[in-house]
Amino acid sequence: MAVEIDGGVRGKAVALITMGCAKNEVDSQHMTRRLMAAGYRMEEDPSRADCIIVNTCSFIQSATEESLEAVFEVLGLDNVAAGAAKVVVAGCMPARYGAQLEESLPEANSFVPCSKEDDIVAVVDGLLGVVRGEGDEQPRYQAAGALPGEYGTYAYVKISDGCDRRCAYCAIPAIRGAYHSFPFAAIDGEVKRAVEGGAGEICLIAQDTGRWGQDFEEPLSLAWLMDELAARYPQTWFRVLYLQPEGVTDQLLAVMAARDNVCSYLDIPLQHVDKAVLRSMNRAGSREAFEALVERVQAAVPDVTLRTTLIAGYPGETEEQFEELLDFAAAGLFDYVGVFPFSPEEGTTACDLPDQWEEAVRMERAQELRDVADSASCAKVAERVGRSFPVLVEGREEDGQLFGRAMCQAPEVDGCTYLVSGEVGEKRTVTIGDTLFYEMEEE
Repeated sequence: MAVEIDGGVRGKAVALITMGCAKNEVDSQHMTRRLMAAGYRMEEDPSRADCIIVNTCSFIQSATEESLEAVFEVLGLDNVAAGAAKVVVAGCMPARYGAQLEESLPEANSFVPCSKEDDIVAVVDGLLGVVRGEGDEQPRYQAAGALPGEYGTYAYVKISDGCDRRCAYCAIPAIRGAYHSFPFAAIDGEVKRAVEGGAGEICLIAQDTGRWGQDFEEPLSLAWLMDELAARYPQTWFRVLYLQPEGVTDQLLAVMAARDNVCSYLDIPLQHVDKAVLRSMNRAGSREAFEALVERVQAAVPDVTLRTTLIAGYPGETEEQFEELLDFAAAGLFDYVGVFPFSPEEGTTACDLPDQWEEAVRMERAQELRDVADSASCAKVAERVGRSFPVLVEGREEDGQLFGRAMCQAPEVDGCTYLVSGEVGEKRTVTIGDTLFYEMEEE
């Protein structure tokens, strides 16, 4: 029986489970905002929801497997098995696998790829038999202000979607489509909402942040965007993530050096340093080029913190090429290094390359590279003892220990700073007295 409503859905509850990266978290936020604006109540416990949305990730095989596990777990809930709750599989998996996924998961009630997530209210309405009154059909707007509890001390804001790079190992173009920048007004609106909701730091994210604005009729740049946002919100920190080497422009470095609230921090995924491997990946660069890039960045922003990601066990990677990668990581040019074993992704060029390494070799090389990178990173973090850093106070652990993050620590990946005093949301300058692995401790 259809449920007729007039501007609301009378207590119907939706649970949303998010898998994967920060970009997916932002997509889930947008879906949540649309659902709540349409009158739905968000429920943390899926077993008590009328509809359960799993926002999936399928960037690499392990992420796909984790997403499938989450979907199967939801399908096994009592309310789902009894037919009292509907299941929506959303995000990257429907975008990547389409009809194949629908055929293999007949138990799910609907599939919503990334490109259709704006229609989430209409999808849920249809599943729950909700019929909207005149003037209330399929609301597609977002609530004007922050929703209760939507933001913590930091927020991710997407500035674009899609990618045109076509790296040989990457499925993102097939999942997210062509690159397109979001308009400044939309980005500014997201930032304003997050700041008003209590976020003291904004992390700008995308598949390729450095290309922002280049596809506009009147082109703009990431440097312009960072400068404009930093000027509009002078009390808020701004951090840019996922910046390809080509996106590190002199203009961006100048903004970073000039603006106190732009974090002196760059996340630059290199993936490898051997020129031949990079060419096979359909990427530019070389060890010499990357070393020169680091030198240029440090000359412009002397206190900069650098993060990168590297892939081990790429098809055809020789022992000599892997040793060069190890040597580069050991040199400690980057403060933080994320390491991934190569994942052969169906539909990508690299998946069909000859000389594929067995999974055991890929995992072994990744672990060896990770150990070398961690050793170099720990040494660099230890060098911060005695230095002072701006810190954003974030909360307390279960034992009451106060913690925050320094400007040199990105959310979720770079550890935290343990503090002696402070209030959540406050920014204060602290002197580092000790370090342990990636963690720092106030003197």
